[in-house]
Amino acid sequence: MTGAAESPAETRIGRRALLGFAGLTAAGVLGGARIQEVLDRLLPGPDGALASLLPAQRFRIYSVTGTLPARSPDTYRLRIGGLVARPLDLTLHDLRARPAATLVRDFQCVTGWRVGAVRWGGARLSTLLDEAGAAPGAAVEFRSFDGRYTEALTAAQARRADVVVAYEMNGRPLSSAHGGPARLYVAPMYGYKSCKWLGEITVTDRPVSGFWEQRGYDADGWVGRSNGRDDRPT
Repeated sequence: MTGAAESPAETRIGRRALLGFAGLTAAGVLGGARIQEVLDRLLPGPDGALASLLPAQRFRIYSVTGTLPARSPDTYRLRIGGLVARPLDLTLHDLRARPAATLVRDFQCVTGWRVGAVRWGGARLSTLLDEAGAAPGAAVEFRSFDGRYTEALTAAQARRADVVVAYEMNGRPLSSAHGGPARLYVAPMYGYKSCKWLGEITVTDRPVSGFWEQRGYDADGWVGRSNGRDDRPT
């Protein structure tokens, strides 16, 4: 989805897809990865008309707004402000110009599903905070350009080496379905801590509650302990 108005043809395709593939979607959930791999090969990619209907590369795509927000790589901006000495306004090109970090880690959702050995590429959050001159010991808040989603980390969590602002996944530019052009990725925590469609980073004097924390989720979303909902899938 691009955020542009649907043409009549696109609307018809979407409706036919919803009816024709609803059963296949359920089969993919019930039948596991093998069926989903077939769907991934046969159906349009994450940025196509079916992005909100089917899992993308065995991810389940969630949005709290009911839509897939989108920014083009050319117009994307990441603003870093708050308790910083040098506020930053970064383009996607700027992010790619920073020292690159690569992580190969599982992506674990608090609801129990997991995608193994995902290769993430991006800039370490600590590098960006240092460049901006973030106040020592300050917490960090993250805002999505969807206009609603927020997350937060303590200073110690934000400065871990396995926390990145990711712009690539599995060697390809991060799609809008996966939170692109850039998203937060917090490797040791559940997916809700990894703010998609990242638009703003604000350094604060105290931790704030993110979208899901305001609804009862743990602020420390470490995999294996949060909310008693880690199903430990194999």
